[in-house]
Amino acid sequence: MSAQTFEFQTETSRLLELMIHSLYSNRDVFLRELVSNASDALDKRRFESVTNRALQTEDELSVRLDVEKEARTLTISDNGIGMTHDEVVANIGTIAKSGTKEFTELLKNKDKLADSPELIGQFGVGFYSSFLVADKVTLITRKAGENGATKWESTGTGSYEISESERDTAGTSIILTLKPADAEDGLQDYTDAWVVESLVRKYSDFVSYPIKMEKEIPAAGEDEKATTEDATLNSQKAIWTRSASDVSEDDYNEFYKHISRDWVDPLKRISTSIEGTIEAKALLFLPKKAPFDLYHRDMSKRGVQLYVKRVFIMDDCEELLPSYLRFVKGVVDSEDLPLNVSREVLQQNRQVRAIQKHLVKKIVDAVVTMRRNDWDDYQAFWGEFGPAIKEGLLMGPERNEKLLEAVIAESTADDTKRRSLEDYVADMPEEREEIYYLSGTSIDALRKSPHLEGFKAKGIEVLLFNDAVDEIWLQQPLTYKDKKFVSASRGEVNLEGEDKEEDEKKDEERKTELSDLLISLGSKLQDEIKEVRLSKRLTDSAACLITDSGDLSPQMEQIMRASGQAMPETKRILEVNGAHPVIKALESLYKVDAEDPKIASYAQLLHGQALLAEGGQLSDPAAFAGLVADLMVSAASA
Repeated sequence: MSAQTFEFQTETSRLLELMIHSLYSNRDVFLRELVSNASDALDKRRFESVTNRALQTEDELSVRLDVEKEARTLTISDNGIGMTHDEVVANIGTIAKSGTKEFTELLKNKDKLADSPELIGQFGVGFYSSFLVADKVTLITRKAGENGATKWESTGTGSYEISESERDTAGTSIILTLKPADAEDGLQDYTDAWVVESLVRKYSDFVSYPIKMEKEIPAAGEDEKATTEDATLNSQKAIWTRSASDVSEDDYNEFYKHISRDWVDPLKRISTSIEGTIEAKALLFLPKKAPFDLYHRDMSKRGVQLYVKRVFIMDDCEELLPSYLRFVKGVVDSEDLPLNVSREVLQQNRQVRAIQKHLVKKIVDAVVTMRRNDWDDYQAFWGEFGPAIKEGLLMGPERNEKLLEAVIAESTADDTKRRSLEDYVADMPEEREEIYYLSGTSIDALRKSPHLEGFKAKGIEVLLFNDAVDEIWLQQPLTYKDKKFVSASRGEVNLEGEDKEEDEKKDEERKTELSDLLISLGSKLQDEIKEVRLSKRLTDSAACLITDSGDLSPQMEQIMRASGQAMPETKRILEVNGAHPVIKALESLYKVDAEDPKIASYAQLLHGQALLAEGGQLSDPAAFAGLVADLMVSAASA
């Protein structure tokens, strides 16, 4: 039969050109698509040969790649099910006509079969990705169990030719006459064996059939010639599909290093399966060390690779894990995850969200379990990844309770190690309803903060937070086990002990005694603060600055300004220690002469000293230094 010319059964050249140039963003994926189609064909033959002995073969089911540098061709062959003439016209001649999809629908109408093939192609357009790299595509195929072969050929311009051909065995061969290599256009030299091998390892390493290619073996000596031998390019070892008892710890560690490009073993491994309306497997790892760019949001990449039926789809799949778990490495392999037709972008649907929800739960559970059972490992892990995990506390209250189980912090109760919220609540008096914390930029400065004096005197533990993200998530109204978070440096605190009534009585008496002085100090500092009031939290220091309830902390204001937001200055509250010698001296001075100009100077000194004690910056350091010098002269002359 002579060759016949056919027009594509769609809008021909216009649609084909659009698909070739717009559907795929990466030309290298053509090999993934063609290998996936070959794997489908092998699956079909293996499956149908169970009931049709005529389709069985003694040859190993495999995919073969052959390159010809001079002819600039790359051939992808398989010994799978093959196609008849009519199937070629129906499946290859119609864009988006998928024999694989029809085969899947056929299986759905049969009884459930334990050995049903795992079919990859669902879109019917993967074959046409050949035209991303080829000027001409030739397909020669022979149906298993039948004689005679069919040849299909096209330059992708809207038509194709079909003719009779010859093929010794059943299966399909696709010969690509390659375009010239062009680095600027993303076209590699696909006649280079190293390039082909690297694409197979990247996209098709875990395809369950061997992918073979003839490789050159360099000569061992000057008098010897180079030889060639068949080599299997893919590992075929989808390690996540195997039972953990069949995989050694060394194998898991090597796999982690392969996908993460890390040089040390992972800290923890998480294996999980999703079953039900969607099926997927995941093999995830928690690293020991954070990458250098983990906290540079524009640079950091997610660590999870996406596979569909063991065929690589993408690196750094953002849809599978939220950003606060971006340090997790691993793979997710779905049986039926819907992609767009180019396999490059996940469709946003409930299946994707279901996978993410499952993975997040498994990871957070593993982190919390490590905190409870492997404290030394967890302290090191938290030092590397704690700030990233705390970013999750900004993503909604439904996640907070579980994530808070993972949080550990420095504490006034122990200078040598961090404390968990679980331990904090377990050790606090049952009647107390507050989890007290203090945040800042330095743990050393926080430990010396005057805000902690009253808490230490009463034996009340305060958690200390110094990561930049702490200023943000701690601004939210948070509870843990029905205990609310309260800042030790915000608003008024009630630290009365057992003699509560007596303490309150003394406080009121002292407040009355100092009321006029407090008003006077407030008037002298009205440009800098809201008010001056008597403190219940100070025992040693003369004064401290407090952020009013509802106001942003100075650190939060700084973060907002750094992000480009215009922020008005927030006035704070100056609390003074009524028992401190400085305040008593000021009280005496005020009683002698309420208009003494020294009171204004001492008010500025109190405010400056309180600001410096918490690690703040003076608005006018020179003026403050002048006041200190005047005070020194006055004291030396007395």
